[in-house]
Amino acid sequence: MAAAAMLGGAARLWSFFNSVRTGRLLAPCSVPLLSNIHTSASLGDIGRWEKKNRMVYPPQQPGEPRRPAEIYHCRRHIKYSKDKMWYLAKLIRGMSIDQALAQLEFNDKKGAKVIKEVLLEAQEMAVRKHNVEFRSNLHIAESFSGKGHYLKRIRYHGKGFFGIMDKVKCHYFVKLVEGPPPPPEKPKTALDHAKEYVQQLRNRTITNTL
Repeated sequence: MAAAAMLGGAARLWSFFNSVRTGRLLAPCSVPLLSNIHTSASLGDIGRWEKKNRMVYPPQQPGEPRRPAEIYHCRRHIKYSKDKMWYLAKLIRGMSIDQALAQLEFNDKKGAKVIKEVLLEAQEMAVRKHNVEFRSNLHIAESFSGKGHYLKRIRYHGKGFFGIMDKVKCHYFVKLVEGPPPPPEKPKTALDHAKEYVQQLRNRTITNTL
């Protein structure tokens, strides 16, 4: 008797889920249809890079120099190769905002237009949200690209052969800092690299020893 009741309950439950899946409920029910349930990510969710804009620093001491404003901005899922974007990101690294926009204006690559739009958005954000007085008083402290979502697709060849191709996407990240850009660093010579390597060897330690 118990087995028959269990089978009957399972049948009723299966019929209910089928009616929900097809959008036709057999009887009025307070359970919403699965097609009306929102399962995607929250629209207000932001990434870790943009969350750095919410960083709160401790109060500064009297006489301490004013802390420059820092603006973090990015654009994700750009239909462009991360390797091609890296060259453009490295080109403007360390430049002032006006100089970077001028360099990108005369570059005919697709990624240059995207980076220019991101820089203009970050510049507007600096004035509107970060209390930067002069929009030209900014320099690019960090500029780099990252790998986005790659989709693998089949490329059909002749005689039944095929290959794999990638639908590539990338992310672009930029950090603007208030103030003029720092002076360029002096290029390291071969002797400097050798000294750093020797010092790195001397700093080695054996773990889990006295």
